[in-house]
Amino acid sequence: MSLMKKMLGAAATLALSTGAMLAEPAIIFDLGGKFDKSFNEAAFGGATRWAEETGNTFREIELQSEAQREQALRRFAEGGSNPIVMTGFAFADALTEVADDYPDTSFVLIDMVVDKPNVRSVVFNEHEGSYLVGMMAAKASESGTVGFIGGMDIPLIRKFACGYVQGVKAANPDAKVIQNMTGTTPAAWNDPVKGSELTKAQISQGADVVYAAAGGTGVGVLQTAADENILSIGVDSNQNHLHPGKVLTSMVKRVDNAVYAAFTEGPGLEKGFQVMGLNNDGVGYAVDDNNATLVTADMTAAVEEAKAKIVSGEITVHDYMSDNSCPVN
Repeated sequence: MSLMKKMLGAAATLALSTGAMLAEPAIIFDLGGKFDKSFNEAAFGGATRWAEETGNTFREIELQSEAQREQALRRFAEGGSNPIVMTGFAFADALTEVADDYPDTSFVLIDMVVDKPNVRSVVFNEHEGSYLVGMMAAKASESGTVGFIGGMDIPLIRKFACGYVQGVKAANPDAKVIQNMTGTTPAAWNDPVKGSELTKAQISQGADVVYAAAGGTGVGVLQTAADENILSIGVDSNQNHLHPGKVLTSMVKRVDNAVYAAFTEGPGLEKGFQVMGLNNDGVGYAVDDNNATLVTADMTAAVEEAKAKIVSGEITVHDYMSDNSCPVN
């Protein structure tokens, strides 16, 4: 073999190995878009943090319809993206169809479980974080009535609601919790006008603190709460900054960390089932300059005590997903 052929062969080998090492990851955002100021935006934040720290790039797409789920997955997999992260439970069916066709591609599904050898499923103990912000809502309420506004009426959002009610009742057994869901279709995640209407209806029933777990719809909840001079509670991302002094806290769900970890670990990431809860800072409540004056020392002490007891197992927060029921209402 000539020296030139050897050099070309070595260059080709190097290019292939470098390409494998630099497999560009991808993220598919759910309906509502990456700037929903909530769930999708938290995921985008994790991907962006990875890119800024590493100097690498990632591919992305914002879905416009349900029909694009499988199409986007296949396009990224065939294009060599690895790993591919999906933000939201609604990708489960498409991933189940696609995963076996691309055994060398690592997929990461957030908020639902798909049992495949090349899939990492990441779920969160949202009920635990919701319990803590429920305690804060009860302690901040002057009327003794607080509200919950969910997005799409599905077991996952009922899981938020049930934990929230349990926390409210732990802090004030006599408190009343008004609950509304925005709708029964994916459009419920991106309807701030309906969120505003539901907030006004809850205020008319006496609610003076409202927790929104509704994606982009929650932006309307927080805006109306601020306009009507009551407190709100944000979700997923830290939304305290949206209305400083009006958002009591945010139930932070570290979707950003889940995405960041997947991109950092790369194609060889560990597969299987992962749970992110209070014990590993997967969920929590946000305190910063935007809400510090609203969070009293008594409130913090009570919530931190409850957090420690949840982590130790002394307090059990009911998981609606376990039996689709809630022992408190």
